[in-house]
Amino acid sequence: MSKELKLISPIPPSVNHYLGWRAIIKNKKPLVVSYETGDAKKYKKEFIKYVKQQVKEQNWIMSDNKFQHYYVDAVFYFPRIDMDCNNCWKCMFDAITDTCMVWIDDNQACERVQGIYYDTKNPRIELTIHKVDYIGIFKNNTRLEEFESNCVQCNRYRDGKCNLLIKSKEGRIQEEISEGVCKKYKESKERQ
Repeated sequence: MSKELKLISPIPPSVNHYLGWRAIIKNKKPLVVSYETGDAKKYKKEFIKYVKQQVKEQNWIMSDNKFQHYYVDAVFYFPRIDMDCNNCWKCMFDAITDTCMVWIDDNQACERVQGIYYDTKNPRIELTIHKVDYIGIFKNNTRLEEFESNCVQCNRYRDGKCNLLIKSKEGRIQEEISEGVCKKYKESKERQ
């Protein structure tokens, strides 16, 4: 399994050119609906094919944990200085998500701009994707394992079905847990 996935994307359609809008009549009332532009469809089709190929070549294995986050480190090489990297993420991340091979949903992506340069001859975005160190509210897997090993002795644990533990793994902040300590901990009767 590869610990990181490296991709090179052409400059995708910006959010300003990703969707178009048109008016339709529904139930005798005007309604505005969005549609994907031709440029966006073309970009996504080509980029999806490329990403799928790279996933296989680089032996990337997608996690089935919907709470696993990924850093997406990006270096932008724009053809012009008036371009905005903040407008590039949506179409690119939607294409990556559509592969169903990198992450489950793009809400798992933590985008980080590592540089912005200008290259009129070869505009592109170089991406490096890798798992974050943190898991839920825990700084790393060791901290999670320490917390959970204590949870096992609590009467709320119930084979890992404690809501506090589940929500902590999801990254939810809870008043009952502070600085890695659960205020609701109560040693199970079996341990006493």
